[in-house]
Amino acid sequence: MARRTKEEALVTRELILDAAERVFHQRGVSRTSLQEIAKEAGLTRGAIYWHFENKGELFHAMMERVTLPMMARMTEITPEDEARPLDKIRRNTAAALQEIAHNPQVRRVFEIATQKVEYVDELQSVRERHIAGRNDCMDDMHHLMQLAQEKGQMRREMDIRTATLGLFALIGGLKFNWLLDPQAFDLEAVGLATIDAYLAGLKASPVA
Repeated sequence: MARRTKEEALVTRELILDAAERVFHQRGVSRTSLQEIAKEAGLTRGAIYWHFENKGELFHAMMERVTLPMMARMTEITPEDEARPLDKIRRNTAAALQEIAHNPQVRRVFEIATQKVEYVDELQSVRERHIAGRNDCMDDMHHLMQLAQEKGQMRREMDIRTATLGLFALIGGLKFNWLLDPQAFDLEAVGLATIDAYLAGLKASPVA
């Protein structure tokens, strides 16, 4: 009985997250109430409060459902990655762009995060978590660039923090502009060509 109850709770949680994703996408996060999400899910508002303390926590869980599996793949470092860290950055970027371009759920969630959320009232905590997630991503990228520089694969005079900030901003700008108007350009093709040009500028010149 206990196992069944736990399974039912997990099913209910997924129903709530699915409903939140749909309503946030349609109405925007600030304009959406928990009552509207409950109605969309066919549940009571009390059922939502049983799983989530507030709208900010619900929003964060909706984001993590998509971003955590992506981050787990990106942060896994193999011996090959340590040997060629700039290639690892390129593969991570390529995988992220492919997910956004071809996975409807990933695209929808990133649209919500970039276009349909205001950091006001109970969503202030969302801003803090967004900043923390950004910092984690940048730390991972910084680590890979540091490895590349130590191995002589990246220009010695290049400041790693500056290079990390520039690349992170470049990737973020590509995603934001494509989500704003997907017909404007091919996210994968243009994105990878742009990233390749950036990484080429970081690489150390071959020793004669």
